[in-house]
Amino acid sequence: MHATAYTFDPDTRTGQVLLDDGTPVPFDAAAFDAGGLLLLRPGQRVRLEVADAPAAGGAPRITLVTLQTF
Repeated sequence: MHATAYTFDPDTRTGQVLLDDGTPVPFDAAAFDAGGLLLLRPGQRVRLEVADAPAAGGAPRITLVTLQTF
């Protein structure tokens, strides 16, 4: 799954991405750390891996965030 970085807090390593339909989805530090990134800037395209079951509220639970490469 692909999305666009929306917010990122380098102190907590958490943030939100915007899915291509505009839906904001949060990610936690574990998902950020799993991708091996050091920083994420708003507007960057990212690749996501999500858990099989959606989180509370029906949004997917992100398990990995990494940069999208072409």
